[in-house]
Amino acid sequence: MADKFVLNETSYFGKGARENLPEEIKQRGFQKAFVVTDKSLYEVGVSKKVTDVLEQANIPYEIFSDVKPNPTMKNVRDGLAKCRESGADVIVAVGGGSSIDTAKAISIIMTNPDREDIVSLNGASNTKQKGMPIIALPTTAGTAAEVTINYVITDEEREIKMVCVDPHDIPVLAIVDSELMASMPKSIAAATGMDALTHAVEGYITKAHNTMSDMFHMRAIQLIFEYLPAAVNEKDEVALEMMGLAQYIAGMGFSNVGLGIVHSMAHQLGAVYDTPHGVANAILLPTVMKFNGEVCYERFREILIGLGVHADHFTKDEVIQTFVGKIKELSETVGITQTVKDTGAKEKDFDMLAEKAMQDPCKPGNPRDVEKEDFIRLFEEAM
Repeated sequence: MADKFVLNETSYFGKGARENLPEEIKQRGFQKAFVVTDKSLYEVGVSKKVTDVLEQANIPYEIFSDVKPNPTMKNVRDGLAKCRESGADVIVAVGGGSSIDTAKAISIIMTNPDREDIVSLNGASNTKQKGMPIIALPTTAGTAAEVTINYVITDEEREIKMVCVDPHDIPVLAIVDSELMASMPKSIAAATGMDALTHAVEGYITKAHNTMSDMFHMRAIQLIFEYLPAAVNEKDEVALEMMGLAQYIAGMGFSNVGLGIVHSMAHQLGAVYDTPHGVANAILLPTVMKFNGEVCYERFREILIGLGVHADHFTKDEVIQTFVGKIKELSETVGITQTVKDTGAKEKDFDMLAEKAMQDPCKPGNPRDVEKEDFIRLFEEAM
């Protein structure tokens, strides 16, 4: 069976890369941009760094800034209405995963109106038309939404995160500008960095991994362990740029081979308690890796060796303990020390959370098979 890889057309990397935006828009024949961003980025002027470039090039645009963290179906509906009113022919998404994911949902529905219920976008999609073109400028070094075929929208009524997988949503252009990431608060930089690590680790051990995805994920893991502390704690320019690259590389991999149950569990914390996605991943990653290590400790050994640890002759238990320890150490170094209890979760909720996790699209990719009772136990251990 052949391995399939889907990547976006063009990407720019580096400080000031957003200056390439006007030329790309004009070369592609776009006439007006619909800018999708979130309220906080709009208020602190980060999205203005992009709209200023559009204004200087006399490119008309309208802005939609009502995206919230863990974006909802309402966000999508509101943005969709504004996009239709705008008459724009390209979406410029500025922000983290929330803004880019919202832009993807709007994009798909704009060209596939039969999916306007939004619910039908959940899971592996069979949409017929490519979405409205998206140019994505990430402001966080974590989700890699600018290069993936995935997006996540919260169904408020059912309290679930819909994981939508659709090659028709991938942005035509990604601009990874480290200057846009420099204004991230420390807490967001830490959470999104651990999100990127979770993508890389789960992608490396997922059932569908292959030689090409291994290449991306191993390098992403190495870069994150090397540069995340300085990016978070010192706002080091080189570290910020390398983290932007690391999260992108991880996205190139996991978008094509899937993830695992860290995400299955984290999605539920986000949907039910509105826990930031990166924080949820960071909380759960050590516990789940200890669980998964029983079947994939040799993959952990490869990662440790890739990080410079002389793990060739470690026993299984030594490999698992060392790997989990390094994840915990990195998380603590960047200031993430919470537990599941700190998200607002209570033990009486675990049955409900486990039931939802059993239905999550990321579950089948986990290297170790998992039952509802396993999810309950893992939530308990992560408390």
